[in-house]
Amino acid sequence: MTDGQSTSPSDLFVIGGGINGCGIARDAAGRGASVVLAEMGDLASATSSSSTKLFHGGLRYLEYLEVRLVREALIEREVLLRAMPHISWPMRFVLPYHPDIRFESETPISKMLSKVMPWMKGRRPAWLIRMGLFMYDNLGGRKILPGTSTLSLKGTKEGAPLQERFERAYEYSDCWVEDSRLVALNARDAEARGAKIMTRTKVTHAQREGDLWRVETEDTETGKTATHFAKMLINAGGPWVGDIIHDKIDLPSREGVRLVRGSHIVTRKLYDHDKCYFFQGTDGRIIFAIPYERDFTLIGTTDSEHKDPAQRPVCTPEERDYLIDFANRYFAKSISKDDVVWTYSGVRPLYDDGASSATAATRDYTLKVDAKDGAPVLNVFGGKITTYRRLAESALEKIGEHISLSKGAWTAGVPLAGGDFPVDGVAALVQGLRGKYPFLSDTWALRLVRAYGTEAEKLLGEAKRAENLGRDFGATLTEAEVIWLMRHEFARTAEDVVWRRTKLGLRLSEEEISALDGWMTSRRERADAAE
Repeated sequence: MTDGQSTSPSDLFVIGGGINGCGIARDAAGRGASVVLAEMGDLASATSSSSTKLFHGGLRYLEYLEVRLVREALIEREVLLRAMPHISWPMRFVLPYHPDIRFESETPISKMLSKVMPWMKGRRPAWLIRMGLFMYDNLGGRKILPGTSTLSLKGTKEGAPLQERFERAYEYSDCWVEDSRLVALNARDAEARGAKIMTRTKVTHAQREGDLWRVETEDTETGKTATHFAKMLINAGGPWVGDIIHDKIDLPSREGVRLVRGSHIVTRKLYDHDKCYFFQGTDGRIIFAIPYERDFTLIGTTDSEHKDPAQRPVCTPEERDYLIDFANRYFAKSISKDDVVWTYSGVRPLYDDGASSATAATRDYTLKVDAKDGAPVLNVFGGKITTYRRLAESALEKIGEHISLSKGAWTAGVPLAGGDFPVDGVAALVQGLRGKYPFLSDTWALRLVRAYGTEAEKLLGEAKRAENLGRDFGATLTEAEVIWLMRHEFARTAEDVVWRRTKLGLRLSEEEISALDGWMTSRRERADAAE
């Protein structure tokens, strides 16, 4: 027996509160569709908070001849940059060159060169790298980001952290993004446009009843169950997309998902500039070393098969050591496991295209609609965070064949909450915030602008002193900010706040995080009792 039942069917019921689910919900709600979204945990609690945090075209995908995917991603970089300049910003990437750099042996380009230039024995010649970067510069029609340049590493800040054998590098552009904040802001915009967002709500079963889907859900905190009806089901379950197909909706399907675990390590700050490094290994793989949260360096990622979505992904000691050894082939000062302050790992749900390795599996997205036995369902496979908005537009094209929509594509150039300012306007926002709230330090003001953009002033309100913001939880996290995150961004626990809405978990102690969690629990209980 269920505790509740929806009064009327929605147009869409979305399973999954990652970037694809929230992106589709936002786009659909903006086109006049009624939308309900269910996420069994917190928003972005799986893959979408565990990326390498880049809006990028995927330079290495050119070796796999995934030109369409790379072009789409390169175009999207600047579309997204304009829409969210608070949580995304340009970065320059330094690619050191050395004759020992090699291809991953199974790429189409590698196989071709091994036939026409066998004497290279898998090495990447400099001219080939430069040609790839030329394509990277020009496929997407750059207007904001600068193009590639050649860089001397001798006596320069870029060369200082590296071993002396690296004498030159190529420098190109890509963008950073706060991945889990991107998800929360998409969910918030979807809700503002009429969508119902339900976190901590697990879909236990769904079945067709004529031209509708009957969806059963369970609140994972209270155990309460409910029944919902929808004209179309959207399976954006990420790593669980296959399980949903076979176990939750009993859909006969040959489509498969390939789970690939990507692990990262975070170390103490390894160098003093704000550029990233693109390192290429002798095994053909690549990793990034990226400035992170001002005082740290992010290094990743690995590509390993992951069999079971129910098994929580963790960075194994072997993956940690692999990343350390990889970085140590480039950095002059070796790092060890003692330098690692945090690790994280996510599972990428890639479309199973039969590739021979996890590295070679396509990063493109695949959308499949099944409508032959009644109400339609759209299953979402794969995708990159950079192309989430285009994936949503492609999904809406398919949805529009079954559901009446009041308008066409609209999200390009429409800012997310707090993003209504110029791409180069962060410094001015910080200056304005410090002028209005003199008690803010430069780093505190910058953190708030990077998280909330033009809404930072709304969060701070009429505060004249830091004490007016309520309890200080540590690392500039105040009661006012936590209340904002609970009211506007679906945060319910300390983990939501310190690891997804922010990354202040890197600076707060276990005792401080525990105290925050206790405070949030008490506030939720009081709010529930008042309802």
